[in-house]
Amino acid sequence: MNCVDRRDVGLLLLRLGTGGVLAAHGTQKLFGWFGGGGIEGTGQFMESVGYCPGKASALASGLTETGGGVLLALGLATPAAGAAAAGGMAGAAAVHLPNGFFAQGGGYEYAATLGLTAAGLAISGPGRLSVDALFGQAVNREWMVPAAFAVTGAVTALVIGARNKRLRRTSEGQQEALFEE
Repeated sequence: MNCVDRRDVGLLLLRLGTGGVLAAHGTQKLFGWFGGGGIEGTGQFMESVGYCPGKASALASGLTETGGGVLLALGLATPAAGAAAAGGMAGAAAVHLPNGFFAQGGGYEYAATLGLTAAGLAISGPGRLSVDALFGQAVNREWMVPAAFAVTGAVTALVIGARNKRLRRTSEGQQEALFEE
């Protein structure tokens, strides 16, 4: 058995921080904790930004963030957890994309950072200070990384594509004024 090194400690810190933030955001959506809207309020928001049906979208987003976050923090099923969290953050980034990059202007910076960190953890693995390591990497096999990203990528593309199509349909026929009055 190899001894724990600073890479393992670094991965543990990344997992705990990223997983904790994701789980907290997910519980806002699911339970209304930490000032969140719960399923009802989050569902209304989801509908307003084009994710329909709103309640189902809120539930899916909340479960992805909470479940992915908890699993990342534990270092359990790391490829699936990281890929799922990255997919959820891609959906969040799509909402903020029109506002530019920086979060202070409502941009996608925060969602992109969480998503890229989750993806990096899915690829790098959880390290030796993890439940995956404790269970002999039973749900952290090499083939699981591309499989998790393939499934997540396909689902994410379908969900964001449907949202974008819905937004285009609602904006059709709404022409802006040519001249200011």
